[in-house]
Amino acid sequence: MDFRDVSLTALRVFRAVAEQGTFTAAAVSLGYTQSAVSRQMASLERAAGTTLLDRRREGVRLTPAGHLVLRRATTVLDEIDRTARELSGLPDRAGTVRVGWPPNSGAVLLPRALTALRASHPAITVTSREGSTPALVRALRSGGIDLALLSSTPPYRPLDAESPSLVTETLTERSLCLALPASHPLARGAYVDIADLRGQRWIAGPAAGEDRLMGVWPGLDERPVIAHTARDWLAKLHLVAAGCGLTTVPASLAPAAPDGVAIRPVRGGAQEQRRLLLARLPTPPDDAVSRVADALRTAARATDTAL
Repeated sequence: MDFRDVSLTALRVFRAVAEQGTFTAAAVSLGYTQSAVSRQMASLERAAGTTLLDRRREGVRLTPAGHLVLRRATTVLDEIDRTARELSGLPDRAGTVRVGWPPNSGAVLLPRALTALRASHPAITVTSREGSTPALVRALRSGGIDLALLSSTPPYRPLDAESPSLVTETLTERSLCLALPASHPLARGAYVDIADLRGQRWIAGPAAGEDRLMGVWPGLDERPVIAHTARDWLAKLHLVAAGCGLTTVPASLAPAAPDGVAIRPVRGGAQEQRRLLLARLPTPPDDAVSRVADALRTAARATDTAL
């Protein structure tokens, strides 16, 4: 098979697999069956005459040839999409910026940045998507998004091992906080001592997944009692308000806490720091991407100052 005969469908499937990290997740994102994704990938690798994906139990990783094909495929697909928009009379996507964000950034920082951006640069359109940090890194690499807000925890390892490295900057770095019912005895003080967390009931995120979702205070010297499991941070906080247990939150979410929830720092033990990073590919950003990045920086500074 000649690589020049590769279909656009195969290229789109390949980009989805590279971005999602597994055939199953790519199939869900595209609305295909897993077997259809496997067939498209097999045909693409036959055309390339080499392996594009290193298939592992935990997912897939691009081979050196896969990285080359992905870069070229992204360019081709972006040009095809741009042509389709021009033919249909839609404006070019040059004024559209795609942003990825982790769950703890969608409640305060991102809305503030978008509100300010609409006032200062109404011609820029921003689309966004939520995802885990590993998924958003893959989306950056595959060209699915232009900017990513990423969560990072100690010991602050590199986001991935690919080259060239992503361009990153720290927007905020603050300690993890505790969310507890406002009527809870521990909420009476200005802070909670870590020793008082023994024997508490916790509202935690699912243990499985690429990211450890927050919930139980890190470093407890006992096996925690998990009373409720929820992936969504807002669901966790409403369970806290209902008196169902305690959970952890980044300090940036304090302004969005519902009534009945008290946010307190924890004293004793090692401080649990959380960084929020802004990341992009190392290629020079266009004007629209730069302006959205500026809006995110400004919103992060305002949020940090208000806490």
